[in-house]
Amino acid sequence: MNVMTQTPSAVTLGAKGLTLSLAGGDAYFNYYWLRDNDPTSFNSKTRERTFDIFHLERPPCAKQAFVEGEALVISWQAEDHVTRMPLSWLMDHATGQRRRDPADLPRRAWFGDHYPKLARFTHAELMSDRAKVKDWLEALIVEGVSIVDNMPETDAALTQLVNVMGQVRPTFFGDYFDVRTHINPTNTAYTSAALELHTDTPAEEHAPGVQFLHMRRNSVQGGLNLFGDGVAAANDFRSIDPEGFKLLSTVEIPFYCEHDTYDMRSYQRVIELDQHGEVSGLTISQHMLDLIDLPQAVLDDYYPAFCRFGTLLQNDKYIMQFTLKAGECIVFDNHRIVHGRAAYSATSGERYLRGCYADRAEMRSTYRALVSKGRFK
Repeated sequence: MNVMTQTPSAVTLGAKGLTLSLAGGDAYFNYYWLRDNDPTSFNSKTRERTFDIFHLERPPCAKQAFVEGEALVISWQAEDHVTRMPLSWLMDHATGQRRRDPADLPRRAWFGDHYPKLARFTHAELMSDRAKVKDWLEALIVEGVSIVDNMPETDAALTQLVNVMGQVRPTFFGDYFDVRTHINPTNTAYTSAALELHTDTPAEEHAPGVQFLHMRRNSVQGGLNLFGDGVAAANDFRSIDPEGFKLLSTVEIPFYCEHDTYDMRSYQRVIELDQHGEVSGLTISQHMLDLIDLPQAVLDDYYPAFCRFGTLLQNDKYIMQFTLKAGECIVFDNHRIVHGRAAYSATSGERYLRGCYADRAEMRSTYRALVSKGRFK
């Protein structure tokens, strides 16, 4: 598309901004925005803005502006400074829309029959192949879950895997957690009892976004793993019960996690929506649900909706059932994927699983770096 123009009337100056004639039509640009985004306002090495618009003594206002070749040229009234901005760049940002995010990929919902189609990668290839890392992160963004095979039976292997996408994200449980039967458990996961479908650490103000569960040893009878896609269930709930969906996606309820040395509390919405109004995931945990302190009249509608959704979520239609084998690490979006476990016999063998978390923001950051040029490349 040709954006080049030499017409003197291509630019019209106003009190707060200018109007520029582009191939797509006239476009208005605010003076503050133009001055703040001058290409010379950024350091090419750090890629950070070095110009501080707060230090201007007067509001920016163009003294003169014209099109020269394929650039808009502006001289400023109160500054000895000239701005040159590419017309193609101005066209890309003329409408004030959000900058395109390559990590804002549409989610693909899945159901209980998804286990054979799970995205799988090996620990070795994710340590050495950037193309495989891109595919792995894309699977996590789109489907919310993957399995990494052939994990070395070491603590370091889990850290290495997390570091492919980001950093280990501590919680009030620590940097890592070891899931095995404890004599004095502080969490239902540390027993051999069944563990209901849930998302982890809902009592944290900002629960960690990505969970890693590395199965180190598993020779017990029982303990079937249960994983479900909260997006698939919530999308169906939206169609089945629109009013209930509205309650669960707009009203916050309390969660807690309490023991001798901690008392963590937060308020969360059970169904989470993204900036497009689409379901992005869930926050749900029956064993960490606090006393719901909504007005009783509100509970007349909220509790039935909450129970209808909880019942729907446990339907076999949505739940993969499988056994995570020693040497496998399941990695999943903790704000989307609900997980649980059937009871097992603690005396029938050994079951040891080591886990930790990372942030979704770091995962998406790494993905963007792999697939896009960003603003400055």
